[in-house]
Amino acid sequence: MKLEFHHINYVSHDVEALHDFYTKIMKMDDIAPQNFPRTTATSKTGYDGNIKFATEGSMQMHLAERDLDVAVRNGLHINPVERGHIAFRTDDIDGFKKHLKDNGIQYADYGTAFAAEWHQIFFYDPEGNIIEVHQQVPED
Repeated sequence: MKLEFHHINYVSHDVEALHDFYTKIMKMDDIAPQNFPRTTATSKTGYDGNIKFATEGSMQMHLAERDLDVAVRNGLHINPVERGHIAFRTDDIDGFKKHLKDNGIQYADYGTAFAAEWHQIFFYDPEGNIIEVHQQVPED
């Protein structure tokens, strides 16, 4: 099972200002949101907050609107857009979920509720920082 660092997610009440800072001050390039197909949020699943994307060429930043109710709406215990998170990509999400279970680490399985092309899980490190691990999945 392979893991690679993929992105850092910061949350904000003002995504536009955060994106302007990283693209104008930090000289990162904008990534078009069309590169990240999203699922349609409902009253019970998903996330429809504003998201902007930037990169310095190898790493991505996902700048998302803070939403304190995402976990409750999705019936899960971890909210990845409350304080932000770091993310890794794997080639074996089921193997990684088994690895977490074998090590007694609980996770929230959001599946494709946020991103149409990614199966995402979220869990805490020992200090309470949120970590995402996702696997690309084929589009329907």
